[in-house]
Amino acid sequence: MKNHHLGYSVLVFLVLMAQACNESPSSKEKEQGGGVQQEDYDVNAPGYWGRATLVWSDEFDGNSLSKANWKFETGQNGWGNNELQNYVANDNVEVSDGTLKIIAMKVGDGQSVGDYTSTRLNSKKSFVYGRMEIRAKLPEARGNGLWPALWMLGDNISTVGWPACGEIDIMEYVSYDPNTVHFTIHSTANNHVDGTEASSGPVELESAEEDFHNYGMLWSEEYMKFYIDDIENIIFTFRRPKDYNESNWPFSKPFYFLMNIAVGGNWGGKEGVDDTIFPSTMEIDYVRVYQVTQ
Repeated sequence: MKNHHLGYSVLVFLVLMAQACNESPSSKEKEQGGGVQQEDYDVNAPGYWGRATLVWSDEFDGNSLSKANWKFETGQNGWGNNELQNYVANDNVEVSDGTLKIIAMKVGDGQSVGDYTSTRLNSKKSFVYGRMEIRAKLPEARGNGLWPALWMLGDNISTVGWPACGEIDIMEYVSYDPNTVHFTIHSTANNHVDGTEASSGPVELESAEEDFHNYGMLWSEEYMKFYIDDIENIIFTFRRPKDYNESNWPFSKPFYFLMNIAVGGNWGGKEGVDDTIFPSTMEIDYVRVYQVTQ
């Protein structure tokens, strides 16, 4: 009788152990790689972006541009869009009162390449995924010809070129269409040259030229979601295609920031350039990157 009870107990123990080994992770956990990942790390989970923490920023305090964070890209080659400005270093930027000012100026007779100067800044650091947010006030609405942008490019552009590198326009604006901003992505499969770009289209923003606004993007391995002012105010979503590749989703690698004011060009100069609007200034309060770390 003693041996019978012992055998029964061993049998029950083995059954329980087998059930435990075969049990899948709980509904609050997901297996990833060799470990267990909390549900909150699911990029589609409601609380995912609430876990993001600040990993890099420039608050533009002090009275000079950080050479550790930014570099100038210069030239007057039209930049692929028949633009008129000459991007120069130093002369068209100012850091004061907690903001960066990018200033477009008229320096010649007007209407020709090189008759205007401006600045194009590139961040020295690149990022993969995160909440990218730039707080900015657009130039005062005084006439046609300006094309300010807050955007990102794949840092492999020097080897694969554009649009294969990918482009993410966090905010674009053309001054002939005031109180309106645009969010757009470009790739080999989706770009404005072919008329296939993926875009929000015009988004009405009545105080774009009078007030600072937060222009942001929630970027994960599955989507890019663009917002104004608050991460709940999603304006445009671009999801990774089901059959994705480098042609339609080059967005799983490092990208760097760009900030500039173009003058004229295929889009900015569509309604001409009004030479009475200069100088014109875009102010940037900060650039911030938040990421969810595991």
